[in-house]
Amino acid sequence: MVYGGSASAAAAVCLVRGVIAAGLGLGGLAVLVIVAWISSPYPDSGPGGALRVAAALWLLAHGTELVRPDTLAGAPAPVGVVPLLLAALPVWLVYRTSRDALDPGDARARPSSPGVVAAVTAGYLLVAVGAVAYTRDGAPTAAAASAALHVPWVVLLAAAAGAWTARGRPLGPLPPWLPQWVRCAPARSRSLVAVRAAGGALAVLLVGGALVAAVAVGWHAGAARASLTGLSGEWGGRAAVLALVVALLPNAAVWGAAYGLGPGFLLGTGAAVTPLAVSGDVAVPDFPLLAAVPEGAARGGWLTWSVAVVPVAAGLVAAWRTAGAAAPPRARGDEAWGLRGTAATVLLAAVLCGGVTAALAAAAGGPLGRGRLAAFGPVWWQAGAAALAWTAVIGVPVALALRAWRVRDRSGGGGFPGAAPEPAAAAAHAPVTPPGPQQGRHAQGGAEVREEEVPHGRDERGEPAVRPAAREALPEEESDAYGALPAAWEDPDARRARWAALKEAGGGLLDPAPPEEAPQPEPARDHAWDDPLGLDWAPARDQR
Repeated sequence: MVYGGSASAAAAVCLVRGVIAAGLGLGGLAVLVIVAWISSPYPDSGPGGALRVAAALWLLAHGTELVRPDTLAGAPAPVGVVPLLLAALPVWLVYRTSRDALDPGDARARPSSPGVVAAVTAGYLLVAVGAVAYTRDGAPTAAAASAALHVPWVVLLAAAAGAWTARGRPLGPLPPWLPQWVRCAPARSRSLVAVRAAGGALAVLLVGGALVAAVAVGWHAGAARASLTGLSGEWGGRAAVLALVVALLPNAAVWGAAYGLGPGFLLGTGAAVTPLAVSGDVAVPDFPLLAAVPEGAARGGWLTWSVAVVPVAAGLVAAWRTAGAAAPPRARGDEAWGLRGTAATVLLAAVLCGGVTAALAAAAGGPLGRGRLAAFGPVWWQAGAAALAWTAVIGVPVALALRAWRVRDRSGGGGFPGAAPEPAAAAAHAPVTPPGPQQGRHAQGGAEVREEEVPHGRDERGEPAVRPAAREALPEEESDAYGALPAAWEDPDARRARWAALKEAGGGLLDPAPPEEAPQPEPARDHAWDDPLGLDWAPARDQR
C-alpha cells in the first residue's frame, strides 16, 4: 500500500522506526549503567566494559541467556533469570513503534499490517545482531543461540500486538485453514466473558503474590537490610542493588503467586519452597529479596497455609464475573445461560488463566549458575496446572450457585421479586379518588393540558368557563401510562371489582352496577342532537 509515495518508502520508514526503537531501549540502559560505573569508587573496567554490560542487560531483557566466563569455580556460568520490569521497556517501545506506524495521523494511506510488522521487526533485529556481536569480547557475554531463539519472537509478538491495536483490536478474520469452530470462537460472547474472567483471576493471583512477597520480606526486614549493606559498602553500589530489586519485583509477584498456588518455587536443583514445607538443600544467594527464604528444612504452619486465600479469591473472582454475564440483574429466567454453558465458560477461563500463569512462571525463572543453581524459580507446568485446578474447582460450583440464586424468582412469567402487580389486581386494591370538581390538569394525546379559568366567562350551565392552556410534555413514564391497556383490563371480574371500589369511594353516588350492566334509558328521538348526558336542554330547544 502507498505510504508517502510507494511501498518501498513505507518499508524503509518502518525499518528506520524499528532501528530507532531498539536504539532507544539500548541507550536508556546504557545511561543507567554508565551512571553506576561513574559513581563506583572502584570500577574494574573502562567505559567499553560498561557499554558491553549495558548491551548484555538489553539482550537479557529479551530473554537471552548470558554467560559469565570468569567464576570462582573456573567454568562459565549461565544467567537466565530475566528481570520482568526490565523487559517491559523494549516490549513497550516495539509495541508503540508498530502502532504508530499504522497511524500516520495525516492524509497518507495506511500501510498493510503484515508489512509494518515485518519491517519494524527487521530493523529492530539489525540492532540486536550488533549487540550480540559487541558482547562477544566482554563479560558477561550473550549466548548467540539463546538470542536467536528468544529475541525474534519477543519483537515479533510485540509488533503484532501494536498492529492489532492500531487496527481496532479486531477479532477476525482468522486464517481460513483453521477449523470453523476456532475461527468463530473469539467472536462468541461467552469467549469474551471467559477472557474477562481469566483476566480477573490472573490479576488477583499476581496482586496476592506481590502481597505475599512483601509480607515475607517485611517480616524479615532485618535480614534484608543486612543483605543490602553486605553487598556494597557505598551508596552507588547500594543504589545499583536497589535498582535490581525494583526490576525483579514482578518476578517476586509471580514467585509469590506460585507459592500461594501450592507448587512454590525452586531454590536449587531438588530444593523446593512450598507452603507445606521446605524440602532439599536450599541454595540461597545473598540478595535482599531472598532474605525471607528459610535456609534449612522447615515445615509450614498456619501462617504459611493461609496463603491459600490467594487462589481461592482468584476462583471466586472468575465465578463472579461469569455469573454476572450468565444471569444479568435484568434478565428473566429463560434468558439466563444454561448450566452447561456457565460451567463451560468457567472452565475456559480456568484454562486461559493456567496458560498465562505457566508463561509468566517460565519467564520469571531460570538458571543462575551451574550445579545447585541450575534450577531457580517456579516450575512453569506445575504453576500453570495449579492455577487451572484452583480456578476450575472453586469457580465452577460457585458460578453455578450464583446463577441459581439470581434466577430463583425469574422463571417463567413470574417476573422479578417486588414487581408491580397486574393491572386488574392493582385497580382492585389501589386507592380511588372520588369524583369531585373539575381537576386542574388532564392528559390528552400523550401531553398534559393545563386548564385555567377564563375571567368573567360562564358556560351554558352557569359555571366558570375553562380553556386549555399551553401543552406541557409529560415525562416518558407518564405518557406511556395512557397507551394501550393490557387484555387483563377488560376482564369482567376485574371490571366489577374496580366498579365496586369506585362505588364505595363515591359515597353511594354511582349506580350499583357497572355501566354495561345497568339498564340504559331509551334516548329521546325527537331531535338527533339531544343531550346524551341527561342534562336539561329544554331552554335551548325552546330558543331554537
